Amino acid sequence: MAHSPTMTMVFIALLAQTTLCFSKITNGGYLYPQFYDRSCPQVTNIVRTIVAQAIAQDPSMAASLFRLHFHDCFVRFGYDASILLDNGGTRNVISEKGSIPNSNSARGFEVIDQIKAALETVCPQTVSCADILALAARDSTVLSGGPSWEVPVGRRDSLGASLRGSNHNIPAPNNTFQTILTKFKIQGLDLVDLVALSGSHTIGNARCTSFKQRLYGNTGNEHTDQLFAAQMRVNCPQSGGDQNLFFLDNVTPMKFDNEYYKNLIDSKGVLSSDQILFKENQESMQIVTEYAANQDMFFQQFAKSMVKMGNISPLTGFRGQIRKTCKNINN
Repeated sequence: MAHSPTMTMVFIALLAQTTLCFSKITNGGYLYPQFYDRSCPQVTNIVRTIVAQAIAQDPSMAASLFRLHFHDCFVRFGYDASILLDNGGTRNVISEKGSIPNSNSARGFEVIDQIKAALETVCPQTVSCADILALAARDSTVLSGGPSWEVPVGRRDSLGASLRGSNHNIPAPNNTFQTILTKFKIQGLDLVDLVALSGSHTIGNARCTSFKQRLYGNTGNEHTDQLFAAQMRVNCPQSGGDQNLFFLDNVTPMKFDNEYYKNLIDSKGVLSSDQILFKENQESMQIVTEYAANQDMFFQQFAKSMVKMGNISPLTGFRGQIRKTCKNINN
């Protein structure tokens, strides 16, 4: 049957739109938002409901769940839920939970376990822990007032963890600007992604030990508002108090907005890794200025960068597995 030119053009347009729903990944597979539409249509509602309950009980949980997603993406072979594994098990895993970036700070594991248990009841061994992390990070952002985005799913879970990768690949609060940018570029992320994703620090806390060197050392302190630094020293003494918590954004600490960037312009970034975005690179300074002036611009790029980060070499097809529990590899 012959097709008219008009019908052909409509088909091409629809095909182009459909392609945008898929996220191509390096191992030849695809992630797409509709992956569980038939196998587990309840997944989105279950994740959102449990995340909402957790944040209602503890608003700081939003930042913690987001942080799990971020720390997982930068380790091992990409985004594969390796951060959720406990020590031991059938493959004698050495957990990433004990790494320098995660020890005494990574939290929210019980929320992920609760989501997984609920999904196993209705959709046994169907939804991966990696996808749960991605969905929970999105919902945490939205429930805190931030942007929403369609989460491409279809990931599978890792068969191991990497303590070394967690210690070396995750950007640290005291890293130089170039070191942080290099760690992002290794993962296929660029300067725009770095500045946009750093905006997640509009919610959450930092431990005193993460920025103490700025308050009492000879480097980094010159980039900090001195009255702000004096206020932080009250509860972050030179000796002791390492686990004391400070809001990363003390203006609107529980609201996902662009106040973080305004703080950087005012030299009130808590972490050195935050403040250097407005002090050591002209291009990043320009982006910070734009996001401080235009929250919609920040939100749009944040959503794009989140999808991009979630596509860092995930396992698909027959690679990896769908864990029965997120903390253990299947026997």
